[in-house]
Amino acid sequence: MAASAETMTVRAFRGWLDYVRLTRIHRPIGIWLLLWPTLWALWIASNGRPSLSLLLIFIAGTVLTRSAGCIVNDLADRNLDPHVRRTRERPLAARRISPYSALLLFAVLTGIAFLLVLQLNALTIKLSVIAVGLTITYPFFKRFFPLPQFYLGLTYGWAVPMAFAAQLGYVPRAGWVMLLAAVLWAGVYDTFYAMVDRDDDLRIGVHSTAITFGDMDLLLIAVMQAMVLLAMVLLGQSLQLGRPYFVALTVGALLFGWQQWIARNRDRDACLDAFRQNNYFGVVVLVGLIAHYA
Repeated sequence: MAASAETMTVRAFRGWLDYVRLTRIHRPIGIWLLLWPTLWALWIASNGRPSLSLLLIFIAGTVLTRSAGCIVNDLADRNLDPHVRRTRERPLAARRISPYSALLLFAVLTGIAFLLVLQLNALTIKLSVIAVGLTITYPFFKRFFPLPQFYLGLTYGWAVPMAFAAQLGYVPRAGWVMLLAAVLWAGVYDTFYAMVDRDDDLRIGVHSTAITFGDMDLLLIAVMQAMVLLAMVLLGQSLQLGRPYFVALTVGALLFGWQQWIARNRDRDACLDAFRQNNYFGVVVLVGLIAHYA
């Protein structure tokens, strides 16, 4: 009896771990990459003094939205992921969680996120509806759209206009410029990510910028990196941001160069490392904004 109870406990624990893996909470890099532009926007919109309530709502919303997005992605790819080395052990791909259970968890997470948004103004609520639409439709774009990383960028970056709307009641031009920078930045880091799976994606017929760019991948990533920096410089000039911000962008440019060096041989592990290195770019820009307003 004791052994049986222990076995049931182990199975229950493994079951809960599968739900954690489904939401990718154990791999928070996606949360950070979604959060940094959101915090940039909040800092600028509030002149460096975002309220604690807004910070908590957007941080919690980021975690919930990214987790829900992972569930939708895995539901859409549950018959493709078993054929990809990096994703074959995901809970839905390995059939350890049913689609119904995954949908139920998605509904719960989305419902909690929407309750948080209801604490904000009407414009932010309207923008959140678009955010849900983007999150649900993104996984299907890789089936036919040759540049799905930019659609992911729009999905990830949509928190930027939401943050401006929540703080100001409208989205200024600076908010849309920052959204453009966020979309291009996602194009940078998710192309590195797509380079890891390029061979598998070609075999199963899934689109990505890594496939579309071909042997020009690193060059076009460099072009996108330059465009991100240009958009952020224009943003800083229009808002009359000070030296700390531009020093941060200089450090960010060096980080972009380091990513190119890491991925120069297009090795799978190196490309994955270059993807992860983008986390530091987000941190550096936020530190520059905090230092400017301080």
